[in-house]
Amino acid sequence: MAAAPDTAVAARSGSKFVDPADGWFDISAFLETPGGFAPFLVPITEPAVGYGVGGALVFIRKNPPVVGGGYRKPNVLAVGGMATDDGSWAGFAAHTASWRDDRLQTVVAVVKGSIDLDFYGIGEGPLNEHPVGYDLEPVGGLAQAKYRIGRTPAQVGFGYGLVGFDATFENDSPPEGIVPDELESRVGGVMPALVYDTRDNMFTPLNGLCAALEGGIYREWLGSSSDFERVRLTAIAYRPLTPRVHLGARGTVASSFGDAPFYARPFIALRGAPMMAYVGESAASLEVEGRWQFWKRWSAVGFVGAGSAWTDFMEFESSRDIGTGGGGFRYEIARRFGLHMGVDVAWGPDEPALYVQFGNAWFRP
Repeated sequence: MAAAPDTAVAARSGSKFVDPADGWFDISAFLETPGGFAPFLVPITEPAVGYGVGGALVFIRKNPPVVGGGYRKPNVLAVGGMATDDGSWAGFAAHTASWRDDRLQTVVAVVKGSIDLDFYGIGEGPLNEHPVGYDLEPVGGLAQAKYRIGRTPAQVGFGYGLVGFDATFENDSPPEGIVPDELESRVGGVMPALVYDTRDNMFTPLNGLCAALEGGIYREWLGSSSDFERVRLTAIAYRPLTPRVHLGARGTVASSFGDAPFYARPFIALRGAPMMAYVGESAASLEVEGRWQFWKRWSAVGFVGAGSAWTDFMEFESSRDIGTGGGGFRYEIARRFGLHMGVDVAWGPDEPALYVQFGNAWFRP
């Protein structure tokens, strides 16, 4: 059978931006060239930080399959930043890599910025309706390594992070409950983890489960300004319902203990929920998403979510609850990497928010 005209033209031209298999725009060949990258330029409509733009250059290097033909994550380097109309800005760099036939995985990241946010209090209280503005300036980084247990999907991980924070509240007047030591402080500690990952792709999985139990032990002798602990359990599952319809779900519960600074407390992270607005000593959320690849490389996405933040792990005191939902679309921009990109619009208690997605909304290296 003769090739379709657009396919034949693409094959003859050798274009790095056209897939000869179907003639559609695709950056797989460009990513595989030395210096090839995926440009990532997105508008920011996050309710917590205002309107602006963010961008990054993402370099992806495909690794050969593991022995036996299993999926092996690619190496990824991302360098970028963001700025918004309320004065927020940030710059970052991150690198994740697979070594020794996927027995060892590493993550290294650094960040520096100045983010204007609103403080809604810890749990339920008067600040929920009358938040206080503040500027949070982080600078620091982390390094983590995960080692696979035999040839199983299970990994044990260990990392270290050190980030300094400067917080400045409106009129230099911190709200009740914020102690002066929290305004200029450091978070430094070790981060053990146990991960079980059977996802068939890192960017846009179609099937599999990623479950992670992660801890954080922060001590003064490790560089922290105060002693506290954090623990988080996350489960992300994907399942195909038909060859073109895929279902995904993410559930997470996190708690903090000890003298954790206000910015290190768990918060509800959902599309449609303002960043760090729903904060508690503990927080939990569940989000479910359906994706229908209705035509060629194009997909439609719909999702709903719910979350709760509270101040007592066992008693659920001062609970704050939220429901969210929305929809969007995806385009398979790099077929050989299983990479889709697109846009989501989400609704919550506040104004709608726009999210540009690189891979999936629950991206996890």
